[in-house]
Amino acid sequence: MQNFSHQKIYKSPVAAFVVMKTVILCGGRGTRLRELTEQIPKPLVEVGGRPILWHIMKIYAHHGFNDFVLALGYKGELIREYFERDSNGWNIEFADTGLDTNTGGRIKKVQDLIVDGQFMATYGDGVSNIPLNKLVSHHNSTGALATITCIKPRSQFGVVEVDDRGLVSAFAEKPLLPFWVNGGFFVFNRGVFDFIGENDTLEREVFERLASGRRIAAFKFDGFWNCMDTFKDVQSLNDLWNSGRAEWRVWK
Repeated sequence: MQNFSHQKIYKSPVAAFVVMKTVILCGGRGTRLRELTEQIPKPLVEVGGRPILWHIMKIYAHHGFNDFVLALGYKGELIREYFERDSNGWNIEFADTGLDTNTGGRIKKVQDLIVDGQFMATYGDGVSNIPLNKLVSHHNSTGALATITCIKPRSQFGVVEVDDRGLVSAFAEKPLLPFWVNGGFFVFNRGVFDFIGENDTLEREVFERLASGRRIAAFKFDGFWNCMDTFKDVQSLNDLWNSGRAEWRVWK
């Protein structure tokens, strides 16, 4: 058995028709949001009056994925308390995966809760209008053990275009960059646990092992994606929500 504690709550009157579980990594300290995370964990930072974690779970539930494993760590008891008060009808399991465990280690620690052949996973701070069923279908079509959603990030700065004579020819305000990065929103076959050590970092050791054996696929996505890394991100997401431009709000 893995060394963790968990509690399962069922408040939905009807079992979810999709049984694939979604693991959400909720254990980090959120140090770049320290002005907010001194009191609450990052996944409870609010957008539009609701925790960012609630928004993420609403995205999954919209596509029929209502079974969640919340991999807790820093101030995890506050996340547990929030969803024990209102589970929104979802099936939720809480797993204490340690205060300083790395992302791969947190996935490893919930292994015993994953009884089906596949599961999804994501971070507790990113929102998107990603078509999750297409992501799963793409994963199944590749035969890979893991699929990672890849997005093109925007530059943090405006770009200046300069011609051969050294004259400025154009400006571009925070354009999309010409490469793909990890956007979260993963699909894993259960065999992925064989590639994860007890305290590995998912994005380094685990993905590098999988890539070396060509066992990880990319789902290229060019729709809306954003994450909450800084206080500026919190403000931006709230501005989008309050102005009615929250493209991740795929639910009614």
